[in-house]
Amino acid sequence: QVQLVESGGGSVQDGGSLRLSCGASGNTKSTNCMGWFRQGSGKERERVAAMYFGSSSGYYGDSVKGRFTISQDRAKNTVYLQMNNLKPEDSGMYYCAAGFGSGGFPMDFEYNYWGQGTQVTVSS
Repeated sequence: QVQLVESGGGSVQDGGSLRLSCGASGNTKSTNCMGWFRQGSGKERERVAAMYFGSSSGYYGDSVKGRFTISQDRAKNTVYLQMNNLKPEDSGMYYCAAGFGSGGFPMDFEYNYWGQGTQVTVSS
């Protein structure tokens, strides 16, 4: 089992920034990637970003490319999501996930473990 704990959510103004963190514990060796999803009110869950362990680059959803950056600290089993130039449409619950991806931008079914989520609210 892998336990995930997110932090860093909050409320910001349009154009602001936030940094989310997700710490993993437990049997992390059963996973090879971590990612972020979000779900806004009345919206479907959306892939935001993902990164394979040991990689220096990540995958991004089209709506966040150029604004969000995913990074990792393997020593701390932590993945980060730096979110810049936030827009009201970025608001929602952000979930961290860990799993075993097959390459490319992992789909939600490739993740076995999910965090409880952290709320991000961007006001105009």
